[in-house]
Amino acid sequence: MANKKVVANLKMKIRAGQANAGPPVGSTLGQYGVNMMDFVNPFNDATKDMQGALVTAHIAIYEDRTMSFRVVGAPTDDLIRAKLGIDKGSGRPNSEKIVKKLSDQALTEIAETKAKDMNTEDIAAVKKIVAGTARSMGVEVEG
Repeated sequence: MANKKVVANLKMKIRAGQANAGPPVGSTLGQYGVNMMDFVNPFNDATKDMQGALVTAHIAIYEDRTMSFRVVGAPTDDLIRAKLGIDKGSGRPNSEKIVKKLSDQALTEIAETKAKDMNTEDIAAVKKIVAGTARSMGVEVEG
């Protein structure tokens, strides 16, 4: 697929295992003239173990109307909010901190979840990335 010309790069948030030919998948892919079921069935098969989780699909559409995709798990900020049980981060993270703190154990759990989406296997490096995201949300990080 390296020698095919890419016509479009798309990013869609879809519930794992629940893609269908209706919007947003159908309306987005339909405008490029690709067969939606060539995406829907493989996507649902690839994400059946994450059933119901909101995942991001990165889709490359080629000039011959074929496509390839890769699935990325939940965004880091969503994982942090779920772990802390909060609705949103701080609007002003430098001056208004959120009362809850992210423990080192919770940081490690999130980092292990995100490691498969990153370009490194080093959990310590992924922990630094997650900690930076947490700080940018106004969450204090222990450890």
